[in-house]
Amino acid sequence: MTAGRPRQFDADLALDAALAVFWRQGYEGTSLDDLTAAMGINRPSLYAAFGNKEQLFRRAVRRYIEGPAAQLRTALREPTARRVVEKLWKESIALVTSPDGPRGCFLIQSALACGKEAQGLKQIVTRTRQRMQTRLRLRFQRAVAEGDLPTTADPAQWARYVATVSQGLAVQAAAGASAEELAAVVEIALLAWPAK
Repeated sequence: MTAGRPRQFDADLALDAALAVFWRQGYEGTSLDDLTAAMGINRPSLYAAFGNKEQLFRRAVRRYIEGPAAQLRTALREPTARRVVEKLWKESIALVTSPDGPRGCFLIQSALACGKEAQGLKQIVTRTRQRMQTRLRLRFQRAVAEGDLPTTADPAQWARYVATVSQGLAVQAAAGASAEELAAVVEIALLAWPAK
């Protein structure tokens, strides 16, 4: 039995390239030709390494969560709920306005508007955003238990508030808002934060 021919490309770099295309153009706006051109591979190599377009998109979602969107994971380690939110929004602004990648949020732009055939992918992205909101809710529940947030604070509502502002920052960035303009929005949003 002979070994298969070794890959002639870096799978991680190719996946990063695919992520960027899906991020800029959305799932349905991205063709296989767009993907192969950006990834620097042909269709047989794409299929062999990543499966079909849908499977590649699923891998891109995981890649985004583990890479560019890892700011939630680091923010959740902050000692107070307010610092969690400040860090999350600050790092979100850096991500969605970065000159090194597409503007806005991949989880919003890639599958917000999908036809019938891509509804499953839209649900994957929606569930991913919901899981992120759940992690915030759990962190805020802990903050209430520790006395860091008042007992009258509703962790679920505050998690939704933080997620809504985060998503709004991403939409504004995609529309061209600068990091400075978004930082001013965050200052106003933080005025609503509950006092202990």
